[in-house]
Amino acid sequence: MPLSRNLLSGKRKYIFGFLLLSSIFLICAAFSTGNHDKFDYSRREVLLRRIGHELLLQSGDRTSRVLPIQKIAENEYRISFENELSFQPDSLVNLTKRVLAKDPTASDYIVSVLNCDDSSVAYGYAVAGHQEDDIVSCIGRKQPKGCYRISITFKPTGISTTKSGYLLGGLSFLALVGFIFWRSASGRSRKGLPENQHLDLFKLGALMFDAKNKTLNINEKTVALTATESRVLFIFAESPNEIIERSRLQREIWEDDGVIVGRSLDMFISKLRKKLEIDPDIKIVVIRGKGYRLETGA
Repeated sequence: MPLSRNLLSGKRKYIFGFLLLSSIFLICAAFSTGNHDKFDYSRREVLLRRIGHELLLQSGDRTSRVLPIQKIAENEYRISFENELSFQPDSLVNLTKRVLAKDPTASDYIVSVLNCDDSSVAYGYAVAGHQEDDIVSCIGRKQPKGCYRISITFKPTGISTTKSGYLLGGLSFLALVGFIFWRSASGRSRKGLPENQHLDLFKLGALMFDAKNKTLNINEKTVALTATESRVLFIFAESPNEIIERSRLQREIWEDDGVIVGRSLDMFISKLRKKLEIDPDIKIVVIRGKGYRLETGA
């Protein structure tokens, strides 16, 4: 089996390790993101309760409760009250702007004040990231006392700032880890072997075939190969105990030279057989009608 295959197997281990590490990282990131989403929701809930609390104070109510905040949809929340109240539109606008300024993802939102009995809109306005894009009307007209619910719908941001940070950070981390694994694997393939070994070194039975130096080595004995013999043996060594078609050998060995001579192949196979006789377990056998096979005894 050629050492190049062992190196390939080693690289596969590195790739597997990289994929495993990547999976672990993504799972951890998913859990972390999920926990952060819960934190963001809880924080936003506190801010919305703050709006309800201050609105009751502005209405002169210091004792009744703000009911639990309801999440109606992914980006829609509702503030409800225990008792009736009245409110000043301009005060409500300023109140929501001031409180929600503490939520970095709440730059654009629509506020609707709903009547409790039929959910009709008693008052509404829109706030944008740029003040000139705000849509606010009916400032200065005090709304009568009644049962109201405040619905606040935030503009979807696609991937939130937090999730974007996790995504970009995760991709950067994976890219860095991938680069380290790639450099490590390629570095080992080039430098991890002893100096007398390289990717063109094949173990064939008791023989060591050095394709780069065109030699066969066994028990400190060296047999020199010609360039063509080495090229032929290299093809066999890459696929030991497998049938190599005659046409393939002719094409890969001689076609680049512009000449294909059938008898030339037979001659080099014969010479190569004689040199391989130093290991009786190594044979090049003819497979009639198909080609040749290098038998290594493995």
